[in-house]
Amino acid sequence: QVTLVESGGGLVPAGGSLRLSCAASGRTLSRVGMGWFRQSPGKEREFVAAIRWSSGTTLYADSVKGRFTISRDNAENTVYLEMNSLKPEDTAVYYCAAQLGPVWTRLAATNTAAYTYWGQGTQVTVSS
Repeated sequence: QVTLVESGGGLVPAGGSLRLSCAASGRTLSRVGMGWFRQSPGKEREFVAAIRWSSGTTLYADSVKGRFTISRDNAENTVYLEMNSLKPEDTAVYYCAAQLGPVWTRLAATNTAAYTYWGQGTQVTVSS
């Protein structure tokens, strides 16, 4: 069992920044990757960013590339999502998720079905 706890959401004006955190605990040794997804009302949950835990390789959705940065802290067992130049369309509930082994692939890392554990979500609201 892996428990994920997100924090850092809030209300920010367009053009502002936020940093989300996701602290993992439990049986994390089998984790191969972590991801951030988001979901707004009436829409499906969509991929935002992912990181391969062993190497730090990152992936981003085209909509956030150049504005968002995913990173990890191995010692703290935490993954971060730094969000800059926020837009109203970034408004959503943001979820972190843990992908278990045995392998990490770029294709799987963008798919919600590849993730076994999910956090409770944190609301990000960007005002225009």
